[in-house]
Amino acid sequence: MLRKAVLAPENYYHIYNRGTDKRDIFLNETDYLRFLVLLYICNNIEPIRITDLLSRGRSLWDIFSVDRKDTLVNIGAYCLMKNHFHLLVKEKTDNGITEFMKKLCTAYSMYFNKKNERSGNLFQGRFQSELVDDDAYLKYLFAYIHLNPIKIIDPAWKESGIKNSNKAEKFLDTYSWSSYSAYVKKEKSDPVLNKDEFPDYFEDIGDFKIFIQEWLNYSDK
Repeated sequence: MLRKAVLAPENYYHIYNRGTDKRDIFLNETDYLRFLVLLYICNNIEPIRITDLLSRGRSLWDIFSVDRKDTLVNIGAYCLMKNHFHLLVKEKTDNGITEFMKKLCTAYSMYFNKKNERSGNLFQGRFQSELVDDDAYLKYLFAYIHLNPIKIIDPAWKESGIKNSNKAEKFLDTYSWSSYSAYVKKEKSDPVLNKDEFPDYFEDIGDFKIFIQEWLNYSDK
């Protein structure tokens, strides 16, 4: 299912990376929040230092209200897990994804290493990318990314199926580190997302049972 491709404007991509040696890259809630803030502020054609913004008395949450001149990519979905992350993005301009990911991973690595008094690479090499070249695969990835946290409470769900659907749905409803609730809870906004740049059917898929069905539809092929 790996779909390597040259990054090009107007195409959709699944972007992901994990910690080197599969190490944890998020150790507490502050780490998760820091990465979410960086997803927002690094998606900017202008250089911005988050430390400069914080030194002006802003909290991490305040940075979501900082104006951006223009974004490098459009983000349609994301999920942060303990030792890796997933993004579903649309390339806006040449090198937009590459520039965004460089800013994102560099900024987070510097923060993490300083906080934990470590040095060296945090991530397992360059980010991975897969071209999304048809609607069926796009729907599958949209579902897969949002269902990913189920492995926290049901590690074998992909191989054996979900043991308790009600428990899984309730868990996803309370999981703070993905864009799931921005689609399931229609009234909730998410500054990281650029929903208008993704198909309208994303809003229709935004239901637990449909997420499961879209994942199954493609997995069974």
